[in-house]
Amino acid sequence: MKTLYLGCAMGAAGDMLMAALYELLPDKIAFLEKMNRLLPNLSVIPEKSVKCGIQGTHMAVKYHGEEEDPHFFERHHDHDHDHEHSGMEEIGHRIAHMDLPEKVKDHVRAVYASIADAESRVHGVKVSDIHFHEVGTVDALADVAGVCLALDMLKPEQILASPVHVGSGMVRCAHGLVPVPAPATALLLEGIPAYGGEIKGELCTPTGAALLRHFVEKFVPMPVLTLEKAGYGMGSKDFEAANCLRALWGEAPEKADEVLELRCNLDDMSPEALGFAQEQLWQAGALDVYTAALGMKKNRPGTLLVILCRLADREEMLRLLFRHTTTLGVREVRCERSTLTRRMETADTEYGPVRVKVSQGWGVTRRKAEYEDLARIAREKGISIEDVRAKVKLPE
Repeated sequence: MKTLYLGCAMGAAGDMLMAALYELLPDKIAFLEKMNRLLPNLSVIPEKSVKCGIQGTHMAVKYHGEEEDPHFFERHHDHDHDHEHSGMEEIGHRIAHMDLPEKVKDHVRAVYASIADAESRVHGVKVSDIHFHEVGTVDALADVAGVCLALDMLKPEQILASPVHVGSGMVRCAHGLVPVPAPATALLLEGIPAYGGEIKGELCTPTGAALLRHFVEKFVPMPVLTLEKAGYGMGSKDFEAANCLRALWGEAPEKADEVLELRCNLDDMSPEALGFAQEQLWQAGALDVYTAALGMKKNRPGTLLVILCRLADREEMLRLLFRHTTTLGVREVRCERSTLTRRMETADTEYGPVRVKVSQGWGVTRRKAEYEDLARIAREKGISIEDVRAKVKLPE
C-alpha cells in the first residue's frame, strides 16, 4: 500500500508541508508551472536550505516579488476595514478561479473553512466576519493549494503522521502575546495527539494543523515501511534541532481490520419482519448484513442471519438483534477482514458527470461507475444500463 508518513517532530506549517511533498514529486516542473499560474502576481520558488546539516527545500512564496513571514496569515486577522483584507467570500471567489482540478479546489475550500471556523470560535465572531490581511491570504492560499495539489499528484493510498510537536512558550499575534499552541491551532488539533517540549516558539501553525486534520488518517509512530523516498520541508527559523518536516514515501504491508461476526438462526419470523430488522442493522452502521437458508430441527426451514460489525458497535448490534428478531441467542466470532481502500471520484461523460468508485490495495486498482448514476441516465435516455455503461469512459 503506497503510504505517505509525515514526521512532525518540529511541528507543521503550510510551507513546510508543501516543500516536503514537492521533494517527493516525480514531476516537479509540472507542479511549479501549475502553482505559478495559480493567482496573479504570485510566484512559488523552491530554494535549497540546510538545517543542522540536513539539506532540504524551503518553498519561497512571493506576492508582487516579496516573500512574507510564513506565519503572517495566522498573526494578522482583523474585523475592521482599515486595511486591505480578504473575507471568506473573496477567498472562495479566488479558489473558484484557480486553474486546479475541481477535487483539489474542494480540498482547498475544506481546509480554509476549518481555519476560518477555528478563528471565528477563538474571537467570538461569525465566520463571515473573519477577514485576513491581503498578503497573508495569498501566502496561505498558495500553501494550502500547493499541499492539496501535491497530494493529488502523488495519490497516496494512506496518509499517516506522527504526533505533533507544537513548541512551547508564547507567540505574538495582532492582539498581544498568547500561549503556544495558539488558540486557533489548539482548536484545530482537538482529537490529535500533540505535545510540547523545550523548544521555545510556535512549531505548529493553524494552517499546518488544518492540513494535517483534513488529510491524515491516523497519528501513530512510524509504521513498518519499505522506504522509497524522503522529502524535507524546511522552516524559515533556526532552532537547536533541525527545523524541518519530513515526508516519507514507501510501501506499507497491507493490514487486515479486526471485525466481529454475529450469527443467529431464525425459524419463526415473517419475511417483512426480518427485512425490517435488517434495515435497522444497516442504519446502525453494520458493515454487512445477509441471510442464508437453513434446515433446522424438526425439519423446519429457517434463516441464518449474519452481521459483520466493528468491535465498538457490538453492544448496539446485539441490542438491535434481540429487539427486532425472535432469536434467543447470538453467536459471535472475532475475525480479520482484508479490504481494498475505497474512494469516490467523478468522471465527465457525454451524459454528464458520473460518480466512480475507486478501490485500491494489494496491487489492485478497480474502477466502477456508481449504479445509481447509471440507472438515472438509463431512465432519462430510455436505454439499458449496459448501453450506458458501454459509453461511460472511466478515468485510468
